[in-house]
Amino acid sequence: MAGKTYDLTPKDVKPVKTTYRRISTRFPVPESIPILENLRKYEPVSMSGQPPVVWDRAEGVQVYDKWGNMWLDWSSGVLVTSAGHGRQEIRQAVIAQVEHGLLHNYCFTSEMRARLAEKLVACAPDKLDKAFILTTGSEAVECALKLARTYAVQKHGWHKTVMVSFNRSFHGRTLGSQLAGGIPALKTWIREPRVVPVGAGEGGGWQERPERALADQFVQVPFPDGFRTEDTSFDLFERSLAEQGVDPNQVCGVITETYQGGGASFAPKEYMQQLARWCAEHDALLIFDEIQAGFGRTGTFWGFEHYDVVPDLMTLGKALSGSLPISAVVGRADVMNLYGPGEMTSTHTGNPVCAAAALASIDLIEKENLVENARAMGEVLQGELDKLRRKYPQVIGARHGRGLVAGLHMVKSGSKEPDGDLAFRVVANCARKGLLMFSPVGFGGGTVKVSPPLVIGEEAIMD
Repeated sequence: MAGKTYDLTPKDVKPVKTTYRRISTRFPVPESIPILENLRKYEPVSMSGQPPVVWDRAEGVQVYDKWGNMWLDWSSGVLVTSAGHGRQEIRQAVIAQVEHGLLHNYCFTSEMRARLAEKLVACAPDKLDKAFILTTGSEAVECALKLARTYAVQKHGWHKTVMVSFNRSFHGRTLGSQLAGGIPALKTWIREPRVVPVGAGEGGGWQERPERALADQFVQVPFPDGFRTEDTSFDLFERSLAEQGVDPNQVCGVITETYQGGGASFAPKEYMQQLARWCAEHDALLIFDEIQAGFGRTGTFWGFEHYDVVPDLMTLGKALSGSLPISAVVGRADVMNLYGPGEMTSTHTGNPVCAAAALASIDLIEKENLVENARAMGEVLQGELDKLRRKYPQVIGARHGRGLVAGLHMVKSGSKEPDGDLAFRVVANCARKGLLMFSPVGFGGGTVKVSPPLVIGEEAIMD
């Protein structure tokens, strides 16, 4: 579904004044229009997809503009500011590093990078004992895909190069990450698709398959969310591979978001445990994309803890620093060490300023027990969203999520067909009332995503 553009004509709206929300002007704010129009003039149209709120500053769970308005933030700036917006501790860590005088050092050693690598390994399960620090989530995913293929080819040969991922998954916007992704509409720039059926019965669907050899090495299977894919048995995974002509011994790895970001959808625990056993049996690396789930978002430090499994590789980003661009791959030493000195590097790897922010953010999450807060406040949030679904069952097809991430799947009345127009109106109306979420995501653009900072309390949830 193509993204929608917000109308920039200021309109009268009902004033709002609560503890956490304040709207006292027309919306969009008339004085903000030159800024918004300037961005539309000089930026690609793809950057105009969010509610027309011009951020000036943000603190805790709130976002402010220059004109007296205040929003309760249920976006965390796309799940980044888990420790809260504008935390003084993170700001001071950044300032201290800047004033210390080291802003960049490439792959030359810095103490900050060393400290962060050690911290990431200390936070990870025992078998994940190496950390490669990068800049963006897509870069981390690309690296994980590269490592999985390299591991398989070196150990087993060139017949073992197929990467398996899931329908409706999102892993980034670069070539490899979108080949691994399960959203056909995002792949039209790569090749002209050939549409084929995949899966059986309710668990099936349609998948675009490429004609070119490289893209043929990426296959998707249905994600067992229990809503759009009602069959949540692991048999569906094996059956879907067979239907696409993939032998298990051809698979180099399986990559999955810990929960699917587009819908806040989790797989059943037993399914994931069977998947982990399947990967071990066929020596295919299990990769968990923890870019959204990591650092407490789901009420556990790592999202995959809900499944009682440990991946071979995990990709991290977003909340890692709570602010600045930084990501990482954490994994098994035998996999992470496949490339020799200078063969797997990145220009801004472990940037000292970003690393300082990351260390401060992780420290806050641990010291303030934000993982437990996410679990406890998640029970409140999910319960209230369930009440909303029961109130509007014809148009809210499902509520997915755990901890402080949730997705309301908006559907056309009485069906499972996503209603992107309704989801867009919900987000737009909320912005006018002082509640800020990013534009709808997921299948058909029909999911209203809820993801407040982990510092949120019950009073703010109920505001």
